Amino acid sequence: MSPQQARSDSDDPPVTVKLHDSATLPCFGRCPGSARWTVFHKRSDALAECDRTSCRSVKEGYQMIHEECLKGNFSLIISDADFSKRNWYTCDCDSRDVCDVQLKIEPLNTTVEVMPGESLILRLDVSDPVEVVYNSAATPGASGGLICTVDGGSLQCKPEYTQRAVITSGLELRGVSPSDSGVYAVMDKRSKDLIHIYTVDVQDVRKTWVWKDGYQEGDADGYQRGLGVGAGAVGIVLLAVGVILGIFAAPHVRPLIQRFRGEDPSARRGAEGSLREVGAAGGGVDATLAGDPQPEGHSQSSGD
Repeated sequence: MSPQQARSDSDDPPVTVKLHDSATLPCFGRCPGSARWTVFHKRSDALAECDRTSCRSVKEGYQMIHEECLKGNFSLIISDADFSKRNWYTCDCDSRDVCDVQLKIEPLNTTVEVMPGESLILRLDVSDPVEVVYNSAATPGASGGLICTVDGGSLQCKPEYTQRAVITSGLELRGVSPSDSGVYAVMDKRSKDLIHIYTVDVQDVRKTWVWKDGYQEGDADGYQRGLGVGAGAVGIVLLAVGVILGIFAAPHVRPLIQRFRGEDPSARRGAEGSLREVGAAGGGVDATLAGDPQPEGHSQSSGD
C-alpha cells in the first residue's frame, strides 16, 4: 500500500503542529499482543512499541504510555516535531495495521524588508527537493509561478532568475528591486507541503521615512552650508579683487584722492612758488615805501 492509498483509506485526519512542538498521533483500538509504530514506508524500523507488560522507545524522541495502552490508547508521542518528521506513520498490532496517521508541520511565516540592491535569502529548512513559488505583490490574487527548484546542490531556475539565483545558506536572490516584492513559498516538491512562506517588501527608498527625514535634514544642512560656503567664496573673491585693484589701480587713484584732499604735491609746490614770488615782490614794495624819497614837486605846499 502506498502512502497515498493509506491517506485515502485512513479515517484519521492529519496531525498538524508548529515546528519543534510535541505531537501526539492518535490511535485507539484493541490489541491483545504487541503494538508498535513505524514510518509507513519503513515497516521494519520500529519507533516505539508496547505489550501487555511494558512499553519502550526504540528511537529517541518517540514514546507510548503503557497505562494508556492497557486502556486501548496506542497514541504515539513525538517530543520534537521538525520538518524531517513529516510523514505517514502506521501503528500495527501483531503485524495487523490499526492506524495510519499523517504528521504535518505548520509552514513558517517570515516577513522580510530589504533595500534595493541587497540580497534576499530564502532558507529552505529541509534537505528534500523543494520548489520556490513566487506571487508578485503588484498582482495580488494572481496564480503563483515556479521560479526555482532546489535538489541538494542542484539549482534550476527560470531564465530571468538564472543570473541572480545562487545556493548559499539558502536560495539567494541577488540585486533585488521593488518589483521583487511579493510572497515566496518554499514547497516540498514531492508532497507539495508548504515549508516556509516569505512576505517580502523591497522598499522604495524614496518612500521610506528614513530617506525623507534624511533628505530634509540633508537639504536643510546643505542649504545652510551652501550659504556659508557661498558667503565665504564671495568674501574671498572680493578680497582678491581688492588686492588686484590695490596693486594696479593705486598709482592712478592716489593722485585723485590727494587732489581731492588738496594735497597734490605739484599743486603744493606751485602754491609755495607763487607765495615766494609774492613775498619777494612784497619785500621790494616795502623797501620802496620805506627808503625812497617822494619825487620833487610832488610835495604838498602848506600854502596850497
